[in-house]
Amino acid sequence: MPRNHMELDQIDTLSVLSEDGSIDKSQLPKLSKEELLKSYRFLVLTRRTDEQALRYQRQGRIGTFAPSTGQEASQIGSAMAISKEDWFIPSFRELGVALCRGMSIRDYFLFIMGFEEANQGLKGTNNMPVSVPVGSQCAFTPGIAWGIKLDKKKAAAVVYFGDGATSEGDFHEGLNFCGALNLPAVYLCQNNQWAISTPRSQQTAAKSIAQKAIAYGVCGIQVDGNDFFAVYKATKEALDRAKKGEGPTLIECVTYRLSVHTTADDPTVYRAKEEEEAWQKKDPIERLRKYLEKEKLWDSSHQEKLEEDIKAEIKKGYEEAEQFRNSIPDPLKFFDHQYETIPPYLAWQKSMAKEKIQGRNVIKGATEGYKGPGGAAAVGELEEAGDE
Repeated sequence: MPRNHMELDQIDTLSVLSEDGSIDKSQLPKLSKEELLKSYRFLVLTRRTDEQALRYQRQGRIGTFAPSTGQEASQIGSAMAISKEDWFIPSFRELGVALCRGMSIRDYFLFIMGFEEANQGLKGTNNMPVSVPVGSQCAFTPGIAWGIKLDKKKAAAVVYFGDGATSEGDFHEGLNFCGALNLPAVYLCQNNQWAISTPRSQQTAAKSIAQKAIAYGVCGIQVDGNDFFAVYKATKEALDRAKKGEGPTLIECVTYRLSVHTTADDPTVYRAKEEEEAWQKKDPIERLRKYLEKEKLWDSSHQEKLEEDIKAEIKKGYEEAEQFRNSIPDPLKFFDHQYETIPPYLAWQKSMAKEKIQGRNVIKGATEGYKGPGGAAAVGELEEAGDE
């Protein structure tokens, strides 16, 4: 038998809005003026929230978090295409999508502060909690998508992850499962070029992440991730296909993380300043702003008013979160958010924790102001015994 060539699916690339704000009208998706301005506001709100959160973190007011600076178009462009009926399945860097889906600034800061109460806003929505282990959210996406299919709903599951997650087994298992069962899912990769300090070039030998779709028999497309219109169009088309029963799509948004991986990271150690400066020129917010200005939909006075409103919104959200923290929330609430009905072993742990907290408070009250033999050392020994 002769050696033949196997025909494989092709991977499209998509770019609509250039860096100077010019547009390919043949690819321009239909969006109203109101939708465009709403999208731009979310782009700026996401950037300014990240910037202010970074200041708060450096001041010790909040904990470690992962900024999404530079990736706003990949997030807002896709989020604007997702309906309330669709499921949003995030990693740890989807602030923009979360804000678009209704998350408050207060809850965002509460989450970074470490309060489970931040997730109370998820009730009644199709928004999943943040998944911190890299790629883990890709594994349970098929379950959500399968449920949608079994219930015959006009919806889809949209999961977000980075280029680093494509080296995790969960990504491959999840995408293969969705492809094999023809499930309504969209796998959206924000390829920001760096998985902490691992560059894209060391992540995979493949020319693109989008082409990994071929191996699993699903649709794949690579888009300019700093192009709001390209991301919106690709996501909308993927969702339309999913809801028609045409299966999942892998979208690769080529973008760049302009800030740190997390606030515990120093990118100057592993990447060049020249690289960062080159990507700064591709800023997704500036790109959309130039387009809006060319279309006479935006000017400097609009920008000034927007910046003032957003600054006040972020300040108010943080103050509300800080007020909650200062109210000394009940730590036992931790046990109430693990399962719908608390199982016996967790009920036992909660009971033990309650006794420990009460015992510590009793000891603290009894030793407060103690000036007897042993002084502070004796008090310390007693409190330590109480902990044990």
